[in-house]
Amino acid sequence: MGDGRAVHLYTLVNSNGVEARITNFGGVIVSLKVPDREEMMDDVVLGHDALMEYVNDQNYFGCIVGRYANRIAGGRFSIGGVECSLARNSGGHHLHGGVRGFNKVLWDAEATDGGGGAGLSLRYLSRDGEEGYPGNLSVQVSYLLTDRDELRIDYEAETDRETVVNLTNHSYFNLAGAGAGDVLGHVLTMHAETFTPVDAGLIPTGELRSVEGTPLDFRKPAEIGARIDDVCEQLFFGSGYDHNYVLGGGGGTLALAAEVYEPASGRVMRAHTTEPGVQLYTGNHLGNVLGKGGMVYRRRGGLCLEAQHFPDSPNKPGFPSTVLRSGETYRQTTVYAFSVKHR
Repeated sequence: MGDGRAVHLYTLVNSNGVEARITNFGGVIVSLKVPDREEMMDDVVLGHDALMEYVNDQNYFGCIVGRYANRIAGGRFSIGGVECSLARNSGGHHLHGGVRGFNKVLWDAEATDGGGGAGLSLRYLSRDGEEGYPGNLSVQVSYLLTDRDELRIDYEAETDRETVVNLTNHSYFNLAGAGAGDVLGHVLTMHAETFTPVDAGLIPTGELRSVEGTPLDFRKPAEIGARIDDVCEQLFFGSGYDHNYVLGGGGGTLALAAEVYEPASGRVMRAHTTEPGVQLYTGNHLGNVLGKGGMVYRRRGGLCLEAQHFPDSPNKPGFPSTVLRSGETYRQTTVYAFSVKHR
């Protein structure tokens, strides 16, 4: 780092040869190598080769997002009768923790033996007032690469003062291989009946809207590109898919949220989470980004499934609460499970 602190890159390998490389700068998943149906390994997450590229990255490749994932309208919310003013870093709104969110900090790291896999535990103390948030927030994020070819992410946080917390991971997946083109041919199933529609600033209106009869309906498997350019106000606002889907869970029980299948490679990814929502983002704002190995990531070259509470929840009383109080523990678990489908 510019201040002389060392940054480390950790390699986790399971008994099947699946490999994840994670750095303690931003908790970034730098690479994730999984087999195709011919047992050929390929890296399926977008990213960079060098630390400084992550320091300057504006796409949130592979990182931990916090204190608050997604958007908070106007960078303001009230808690305990006190108005909090946050950094405004996206069109007058607060996005993904602000100017220096959890994706831009150096975490303390410790390799762990999780049993049945290889693990890494990251810790960070976000101090009172950081990016405008109240309370000292102690955060632990644990990665575990299991022998079942799952990448499990467990999040915990505690505060000494009432605050809001919403953590996620922002990996961009391309199951054909990072840099192998767009993801429009990936087949997606989303286990959600409703979504939270947004306005032109991508702030939720507060409504829960049925996916029935809309291009956002992935209850049955469909190619991501089949309807992404349909004439639809929601797709226009997001320049494609950039929407929070409402899941049936959220009560702390791990449940299947989404499945992605890439026909050419046969790779399948299933996302399970304890969260009430998941943001589908199809890389609509990627454009000629220089990635790993000199590859160029173009528009819609990756997809994100960001398990989360809903955007702007602190200003939407009807949404599940993101408030964390002293003496409570925030917990979240997300699992990305990989397999192959044979012809």
